[in-house]
Amino acid sequence: ESIDLGEIMFSLCYLPTAGRMTLTVIKCRNLKAMDITGASDPYVKVSLMCEGRRLKKRKTTTKKNTLNPVYNEAIIFDIPPENVDQVSLSIAVMDYDRVGHNEVIGVCRTGIDAEGLGRDHWNEMLAYPRKPITHWHPLVEVS
Repeated sequence: ESIDLGEIMFSLCYLPTAGRMTLTVIKCRNLKAMDITGASDPYVKVSLMCEGRRLKKRKTTTKKNTLNPVYNEAIIFDIPPENVDQVSLSIAVMDYDRVGHNEVIGVCRTGIDAEGLGRDHWNEMLAYPRKPITHWHPLVEVS
């Protein structure tokens, strides 16, 4: 039984000539509350993965006390066209905590080794270069 952890909306855009991919974290909705207050302080951490190794990671700003944060923040990765079919992006929505550890609210993946919507979104991005493709993705628990 999957718990509803919420959803994240992001767009992917690939510029083959520049070898540049832009992932724009737009917003999240209905995130699972992680704090006693019934809210969370979410931020999004994006990791560029290749064959199970993390090559680069970037993160958004932290939005205080909300389960429906709006980011509109672009994260840019340089990915040469010859490598674009070897990488994937791991996207984690995290809850920032001043004390203790930041907790993972939920994750999703997009890329060649993703499943379902994550892979479809990636393929759509490759099929329409220079055009931002936006989808909602459900968050799942970290496996």
